[in-house]
Amino acid sequence: MIKVIAFDADDTLWHNEVYFQEIEHKFCALLEEYLPQHTVARELLQTEIQNINLYGYGVKAFMLSMIETAIRISDNTIKPAAINKIISFGKDMLDKPVQKMDGVVEVLESLKNRYRLVVATKGDLLDQERKLKKSNLEHYFHHIEIMSEKGQADYQKLISHLDIRPSEFLMVGNSLKSDVLPVLKLGAHAIHIPYHITWDHEKVETTITDENFKQVERIVDVLNVVL
Repeated sequence: MIKVIAFDADDTLWHNEVYFQEIEHKFCALLEEYLPQHTVARELLQTEIQNINLYGYGVKAFMLSMIETAIRISDNTIKPAAINKIISFGKDMLDKPVQKMDGVVEVLESLKNRYRLVVATKGDLLDQERKLKKSNLEHYFHHIEIMSEKGQADYQKLISHLDIRPSEFLMVGNSLKSDVLPVLKLGAHAIHIPYHITWDHEKVETTITDENFKQVERIVDVLNVVL
């Protein structure tokens, strides 16, 4: 019944969260003179969550939240050199190479003539477009959808745009919160591929018994489900 297979991008097609974790550790070390590193990390997460509705997701939103956190916890005494360092952290992230998941090309090659393939991801438009171009995967996809959020209504809009029924749509991704639960609520299908690092904001504790749900260990295992 499935006609369209949609893939999340970050931490599904390529590695991403490891870079955020790396910079977060550097940021916490930079501000250790004000607070212990674990406290800085908690303050940063709080700022990120508060700013999602304003800035959305991605490196630039992360950079702004780091700057805001640094100003707050330093009580406005943070030095300009430290702000410049935070900005350089963000620029370094934007310039990172795209490291594809093992088996991604094999999977897309196997599926491209059997299904319409789609990228359905969220984040900063320019950054996601840049990563997709760097990945050399763009030519596999019938459609690219970069969302500001990945909720039930957002997926319904995408499915309507693709002119298919929910039962003909399969989403593949690493986040239960963003890639699985909203899709299943629509009556569509979802495959979860856990990534070894998950941003705290994306973590959910739930047991899924929906017959349209599958979980696999690696992206190549998707082929065992759909072929």
